[in-house]
Amino acid sequence: MTISNHSLADKAAEAAARATPERLVGRVRALSDRAIAWLFIAPTIVLLLAINIFPLFWAIYLSFTNYRANRPNAEVKHVGLGNYSRVLNDPDIWASMQTTAHFVFWTIVLQTVIGFTLAYLIDRKFRGHAFWTTLILIPMMLSPAVVGNFWRFLYEPQIGLFAYAISFLTGIPTSEIQMLGSVNLAPWAIIIVDTWMWTPYVMLICLAGLRSIPDYIYEAAEVDRASNWRQFWSITVPMALPFIMLAVLFRGIENFKMFDMVNLLTGGGPGSTTEVASITLKRDAFEAWATGRSSAFAIVLFVAVFGLANIYVKALNRVKQR
Repeated sequence: MTISNHSLADKAAEAAARATPERLVGRVRALSDRAIAWLFIAPTIVLLLAINIFPLFWAIYLSFTNYRANRPNAEVKHVGLGNYSRVLNDPDIWASMQTTAHFVFWTIVLQTVIGFTLAYLIDRKFRGHAFWTTLILIPMMLSPAVVGNFWRFLYEPQIGLFAYAISFLTGIPTSEIQMLGSVNLAPWAIIIVDTWMWTPYVMLICLAGLRSIPDYIYEAAEVDRASNWRQFWSITVPMALPFIMLAVLFRGIENFKMFDMVNLLTGGGPGSTTEVASITLKRDAFEAWATGRSSAFAIVLFVAVFGLANIYVKALNRVKQR
């Protein structure tokens, strides 16, 4: 039975080969390995261009028009740079950019300091370090929706554990601890959640940097009788600095686009205290239906992030070349 199946398969292959035009066979044989590789990856590249590049150019086009998504049949008029002028002169947008900068700065500072400290401690390879590493990584593995709802429950003033802990330490009544309802505390409530969730990510990158430092450098420093403090500032920090900067780059880009955590915890409130740029963009696009203006705002954000990231990458390359 097996022999007959093989013979049938061979006959089918021979029939397919005979049916293939000679010109096509010659072309396939003439293709180089590189051409064949491009032939296989071309569909994926086309798909990525359709998903990423086309929406970008479409948004650029819409940013010069008065198009409104809730009126698809209305006449579309070109307004030139009018949308960009309104975006750049809107005080509410500048306020949201300032709020975004506040979030980006403090989340990066806290995540970098805490993440590098945890990486440095775990790199000591103490007993049970593998268990603690796994435990620390758990927040990063959770969905933002799960984290947002989890911390929203913790922040509840009446039943939340966070309010009870603060009340136990300070003596302040739990009813007065309004983490999400206070103008002063709401921004810090989101910063705490984002730091709790993404510090493990920074820790992993810093840990990779610390473990890439050769042991013989520390051994040479010990021969020269360099103290641990001297080794830390002269060897550990300079050689791990490119990895730290890489973590700052990744987290800076992601936090600049922060949306889900703010939307789940405060929705931009109270008032507009936690209204970051992405929340403002969402409201312009899907509540005010100012599609052209929101597209212009999106392009401004893209240019700002791309420009800052490009400058930062150049600085990172200079640090690597030292």
